[in-house]
Amino acid sequence: MSRLITPCSCISLDREDAEPMELKRVSRLTAQGRYEFSEHAERERIHDHFTVEEIKGVAINGELIEDYPEDPRGHSCLMLGWGKDGRPIHVVLTILPTDVVRFITVYEPTRPKWIDPWTRARKE
Repeated sequence: MSRLITPCSCISLDREDAEPMELKRVSRLTAQGRYEFSEHAERERIHDHFTVEEIKGVAINGELIEDYPEDPRGHSCLMLGWGKDGRPIHVVLTILPTDVVRFITVYEPTRPKWIDPWTRARKE
């Protein structure tokens, strides 16, 4: 079921609750192969030399860093995990109404935007 898709055509989920992203569901769906990469996420994955397995690993075992329940693309979140070489990996993802995890973007958190993998730098 995994596939590369074209730019975001997500259905906006009008969520009035502030429940955190369902990480167990993200993990289960990803492990079942029910995931897809946005065109942007795939470009960034290749640019940063991350494997599909590393990105899946973040979705399955990663740590929730930020939650975005009001994202107009639908409830999304930022997760942190680690590459095989020890590099930190950030993955922004959402669960589509079709019960598929969409990787919106992936990147290595670095300065000047990030102080460390858990801490955003202050905007001045």
